[in-house]
Amino acid sequence: MRADARRNLNKIVEAAAEVVAERGVGAPMEAIARRAGVGIGTLYRRFPDRNALIAAVGDHYIHTMAQALDTAAGSAADAWSAIWDFVSWVAEPGRAALSTALAEVPEEALVDRAEFARVRAQWVGRFDALVRRAQEEGSMRPDVGVQDLIHLLNVFTCHPEDLPAPVAADPGRYLRLMLDGMKSGAATPSPGSGA
Repeated sequence: MRADARRNLNKIVEAAAEVVAERGVGAPMEAIARRAGVGIGTLYRRFPDRNALIAAVGDHYIHTMAQALDTAAGSAADAWSAIWDFVSWVAEPGRAALSTALAEVPEEALVDRAEFARVRAQWVGRFDALVRRAQEEGSMRPDVGVQDLIHLLNVFTCHPEDLPAPVAADPGRYLRLMLDGMKSGAATPSPGSGA
C-alpha cells in the first residue's frame, strides 16, 4: 500500500474511533468521513460497509491497548506503577467511551477475528507478566490474577450502564480505588481459607 493510501486509511480509522466513542457504533458514516477529512466515496472504497469499519476500529483499539501497556511497562519505575498507569490510561473518559461503544458489537465481529485475537492474546500475556512481576516485587497481593484486572476493566469501561450513577460518572476513580485493594497488605482472608 502506498504511503498516502496508508495515511488515509489510518486517518479514517482514527476518526472512526473518535466518532464511535462520541456517538456509538451506529454513528453516520458521513460524520466519520468528515472527521477524517475524506470524501464519503473514499471511506466506502476503504470500507465497503459499517461492519468492516467497526472491525478496523476494534483492531485499532486492541493495538492501542497493547502499545499503552508496553509504554507503561517501559516507563514506570516498577511493575505496580506500570499497572496503575495503564489502568488509569484505560479509564480515561474518551477511551472508556470507545470501550463502551465496542461492547455493543457482537463478540464474534471483533474477538473471533484473527488479527484482534492475535494482538489480544499477546496483550494479555504481557499484562499477565506485568502482574506476576508486581507480585514478585512484593507490591501486589498474590491472590490476584490478570483476569481479575481484565474483568474490572471490562465492568468499569465497557458496561457503565450496569454501574450506580455516581460510579458511572467517574469510573476511573472507582477503578483506582479497587486497584488499591490489590496492593500487597490489602488482602482480607477469604472465609474458609485458614488464614
